Amino acid sequence: MALFFTSIMIPESELILNSKGNIYHLDLAPENISDDIIIVGDPDRVRLVASFFDSIEFENHNREFVTITGKFNQKRITVISSGIGTDNIDILLNELDALKNIDLQTREIKKQSSSLNIVRIGTSGSLREEIKPGDVVVSKYAIGIDGLLNFYDLDKNDAANLHLKENLKWHQEFNPPYIVESNPELFQILSKGFNSGITLTAHGFYAPQGRELRLKNRMANYLDSISSYSYQNIPVTNFEMETSGVYGLSRLMGHKACTICLILAGRTNHKFEMNYKELMRNLIQEVLTRLTSPY
Repeated sequence: MALFFTSIMIPESELILNSKGNIYHLDLAPENISDDIIIVGDPDRVRLVASFFDSIEFENHNREFVTITGKFNQKRITVISSGIGTDNIDILLNELDALKNIDLQTREIKKQSSSLNIVRIGTSGSLREEIKPGDVVVSKYAIGIDGLLNFYDLDKNDAANLHLKENLKWHQEFNPPYIVESNPELFQILSKGFNSGITLTAHGFYAPQGRELRLKNRMANYLDSISSYSYQNIPVTNFEMETSGVYGLSRLMGHKACTICLILAGRTNHKFEMNYKELMRNLIQEVLTRLTSPY
């Protein structure tokens, strides 16, 4: 495991704890979470995931962050809501990491770091005709156009990022995009029998994802330029709003991460799956089964 050690005490203004001594936004203590984390965007979906648990040991709700920890197939699992966007992912991932890798009492980074398994179960819009509403996509890579990881020391000189820079048609005034790979182990577990591809993470739902209501997108042929990109013969398959932040921060912190999404919107055929709740239930149960089965 990677070492992130410093003997310097982290100030109160940087590592913020509440009156209970819990991490500030999540309102959690280290013992409240497991090493296996499921992230969902919708706070109401936390209880849907937990409805499959054999037992529940902990529940908490603070702001948009709803947390339940319990057991499924005798394995301890935590499910937590992130809300929408990589700005919330920045809070969620940093505070989950702090719960594992910082001593909250001494405010010092632990000498030996610990790794979390992080799976995002989300919803998404398809950019490919062959991937229709109701289908499932597992994100092999994530392209971030949100800008979050531009504030962190993510390596943008690896082969994938150099290819992205040279081949993705992009508006020069927009945030420079970056690309991050999922954890190969989790990807192998989750991707069998499902579609996979490159997920583009946007920092908005409308223009950043190519939607136009009354306002027009500044970039001409925006969806065409994105959907035409591929890396290692892997195409851009779908849009959503969190995965690049999950992948980028997890890589830097030494955690394992992978995203699996139910497709609700077909951006090429302009269809939307309204009756998706049973499909989501089935996907959640399948993900829980795969994560807790011997492999």
